[in-house]
Amino acid sequence: MDLFYRSTRSKNETVKASQAILKGLADDGGLFVPESVPTLDKTLEELSNMTYQETAYEVMKLFLTDFTEEELKDCINKAYDSKFDTEVIAPLVEADGAYYLELFHGATIAFKDMALSILPHLLITSAKKNHVKNEIVILTATSGDTGKAALAGFADVEGTRIIVFYPKNGVSPIQEKQMVTQKGDNTFVVGITGNFDDAQTGVKQLFGDKELAAQMDEAGFQFSSANSINIGRLVPQIVYYVYSYAQLLKEGKVEKGEKINVVVPTGNFGNILAAYFAKNMGIPIAKLICASNENKVLYDFFETGIYDRNREFVLTSSPSMDILISSNLERLIYLTAGCDAEKNAAFMKSLSRDGKYEITADMKANMEDFYGNYASEQETAETIKNLYDKTGYVIDTHTAVAATVLHKYQEATKDDAKVVVASTASPFKFTRSVMNAIDMKYDSMTDFELVDELSKLANVDVPKAIDEIRTAPVLHDTVCDKEDMKSVVMKFLGM
Repeated sequence: MDLFYRSTRSKNETVKASQAILKGLADDGGLFVPESVPTLDKTLEELSNMTYQETAYEVMKLFLTDFTEEELKDCINKAYDSKFDTEVIAPLVEADGAYYLELFHGATIAFKDMALSILPHLLITSAKKNHVKNEIVILTATSGDTGKAALAGFADVEGTRIIVFYPKNGVSPIQEKQMVTQKGDNTFVVGITGNFDDAQTGVKQLFGDKELAAQMDEAGFQFSSANSINIGRLVPQIVYYVYSYAQLLKEGKVEKGEKINVVVPTGNFGNILAAYFAKNMGIPIAKLICASNENKVLYDFFETGIYDRNREFVLTSSPSMDILISSNLERLIYLTAGCDAEKNAAFMKSLSRDGKYEITADMKANMEDFYGNYASEQETAETIKNLYDKTGYVIDTHTAVAATVLHKYQEATKDDAKVVVASTASPFKFTRSVMNAIDMKYDSMTDFELVDELSKLANVDVPKAIDEIRTAPVLHDTVCDKEDMKSVVMKFLGM
């Protein structure tokens, strides 16, 4: 049976998975959601004996029903290979009573690799299936990690070009160096004078520009998205929640059917939404704990039912979560409104017009699986230090936000269920913030001296992704105002 996808904003458009992946956004600006969430057709015991790649196939075949077995397995095997520095792809590390799901063993040492190493292959396969003749132009806004992971995934992939916009002063030095040193004739990186929300809004406007789409079509191009709004990003993320539970079962850490909680440091809401889908597929997950930094728009939303982005934008030590418009939340809004596209479209119109909306009491009740809280900058640093002092295990700032919120949740509820924490980035990506949290004496060191010191401290090899950029030349130095994003895109495409 084919699974079709609908837009969150209208009842009219129904597409197959490959078409949803190609388009990225629906024509009406909505996000694609499956008409129903499929149930796993393998038992948890069967899944517990599978590799990551085998688990990926079992999950993704249920969502991407117009891909043949051969096509899907080919995409999976090309994605989850020696690019990852650990054979298991997503190891679980037990520390201080929680299981840290390390999602940062890919080419760019952040969780975005888990989906962005497969998205180019899904996209190229989708283009062939739908007889697309145009060159695919990937257009992406990044708060730090998506950009590099997308660039690495699409670099020199035939039939594609990729343009990444990032906030010029809103990412870590290592994140920026990773992006601006990216090789590949088809890659283009642009800093904008603004924050991530400005970049994301600008990208959405370009996607919705019908005049530009017609000009591009004439020149042999069409846009697609590598942001987490693309269903081809979301589906691969479901896999690691299924895999982590199966591994806990295999290792005897949980009993069959025993419910666990999942904690996710959350910015654009895609990663925690993937956990919600895993739960709805049949994985025994009780609470989905949504952890925010000081940009706590999601915490306030889960507390009050009011989503309000009208507030100060805070630059924090966990920049990938410095977001006030969580795009993927729209999918949850649509689902908890009973898949009412009209109702959802009204909320999104209100967000665009007034910067806020308020959900109904029924919808809030439909979100009882979620718990939200936030971590201050000081709490985040203290959590890094305390976990290191206690166990010798070093986590990055985003993972520390999650660990802080986990402690708050456990104190508030006395819930002692086993817990998986999504560890979304390597501490090597945020060395200064991490090392300063452990001891301020490190602050006088250069970024790469800190890398070597962290390696000694954590007893972990320096990741290849960091070693590669030590001496890499800057290849991208374009900076533009947010109003000029369209002209910059057209110039790159030679239009």
